Amino acid sequence: MTWTPPERLNLAQWVLGEHLRAGRGDRVALRLADRHITYLGVARRANRVARHLRSLGIGEEDRVVVALEDGVDFVTAFFSTLQIGAVVVMVNPELADDSLDALLDYVRPRVVFIESGRESVVRRDRLRHGGEVIVPATQKSAGQPFADDAESDAGDRLAPLVDSHRDDPAIWLFSGGTTGRPKAVVQSHGAFANTTELYAVRTLGYSEDDITLSVPKLYFGYATGSNLLFPLQVGGSAVLFAEKPTPDVLFEHIDTFRPTILINVPTLINRMVSHPDAATRDLSCLRFTTSAGEALPVPLHERWNDTFGGELLDGLGTAEMWHVFVTNRPGDVIPGTLGKVVDGFEIRIRDDKGRDLADGEVGRMWVRGRSRALGYWRNLEKTCECFRGEWFVGGDLASRNPATGAITYCGRGDDVLKVGGRWLVPQEVEACLLRNAAVREAAVIGAEDAQGLTKPYAFVIPTDPDHARTDLRETDLGETLKAWVLDELDAYKHPRRVFIVADLPRTHLGKVDRRALRDRLGSLDG
Repeated sequence: MTWTPPERLNLAQWVLGEHLRAGRGDRVALRLADRHITYLGVARRANRVARHLRSLGIGEEDRVVVALEDGVDFVTAFFSTLQIGAVVVMVNPELADDSLDALLDYVRPRVVFIESGRESVVRRDRLRHGGEVIVPATQKSAGQPFADDAESDAGDRLAPLVDSHRDDPAIWLFSGGTTGRPKAVVQSHGAFANTTELYAVRTLGYSEDDITLSVPKLYFGYATGSNLLFPLQVGGSAVLFAEKPTPDVLFEHIDTFRPTILINVPTLINRMVSHPDAATRDLSCLRFTTSAGEALPVPLHERWNDTFGGELLDGLGTAEMWHVFVTNRPGDVIPGTLGKVVDGFEIRIRDDKGRDLADGEVGRMWVRGRSRALGYWRNLEKTCECFRGEWFVGGDLASRNPATGAITYCGRGDDVLKVGGRWLVPQEVEACLLRNAAVREAAVIGAEDAQGLTKPYAFVIPTDPDHARTDLRETDLGETLKAWVLDELDAYKHPRRVFIVADLPRTHLGKVDRRALRDRLGSLDG
């Protein structure tokens, strides 16, 4: 099954415009704690800010950084930028000052939308051609671009400002690797439309009756699709909140809004099932929950099913292919796998020389489809390495089940370890550790010992926080968990040391930062 986006395609018009033309502007698009915003309200706000951007001389393909918390201001900045043919660059609004400065130096935007109190961080020499810093919170008075009186603006259409081509750049996403500096991935209007149709509509069955709630924030591409573009394109609605997504916050919003789709990640899945009141929480409103971003261990999947019921759909996507392209689906869930390839995409499992491997063998994942990115910004060498004709070739390793066709994720090539001449996948050891009731989270890395041989080491967050330590000394619990893995897996797979810690370092997208763990282990050895 294939689908071709229309040649002339502006993502803002494609997501919002048809609802307005069909007279559905009064449907609720955004659900916030204090109010609801209709499709017409979103469009009118976008119109006003788009006109403001135009008055500043912002035009097609100019880069616009959106460093805002989830809420109506983020959505307004997002759609108004697309509407004028400019390019959205979504940024974590909580980035440290030096990280934000480095990112702006890399992006060189014309405009930065930023939260109040952080505008002084933006250096003017980081902006192109006399760019602007816009603080939506200061533009709330009548007649201002972000004022709520945009609801009273005349007109019931999205202003047709730019007739974009489907291959024009629309959004820059940042790759979510666990090592190195993130790379900006240049994605087109057509890529987003393609995945919305093939994955959200045809595979998961998003509909106008759906209400979505997301753990990842909107700057994370997984949420940009699942909690904004997907529900709004089909006439559904998205719940937005600015707070940190703790289990208590999520349970409260589920009780209040009764969403039908929960967009989740393994870290919060773990924290939700570990919550002391988990067994009393009612999640029956959910049609399904999705998981992506990191591997979902089978023991954690089983705990979710036992605690909350409902279907948990694990899948995999990349910024380079915009979103999810292999997934479990409603009525067809195989725990421990990523499910099957989304129709319209193709996956090959190949060796390092690009030769196809037999089903069941582990190799590098090659994927192609119309959602493939245009390349990496200012990184020709990496673009040539990873974008090979129609195919994207990243660092993910996988195998295909010969009987079911399901894809099993086997980690990233730079994370897989060779121990004693044999391959070790860290996720297997992590899943083993998670089967122990004393373990809440686990991460396994490889490091060289005194003889220069690679050995596995584990960092564990204990279920009982009183057992956590701020140093990396050996503990009784660590020795117990070493013995646990020795009993469960082949001897070469057991961690040579298990460090009991209070938390794990995270990347800008919330994944475990394995480089930081290796550095921490290196400092211990030093």
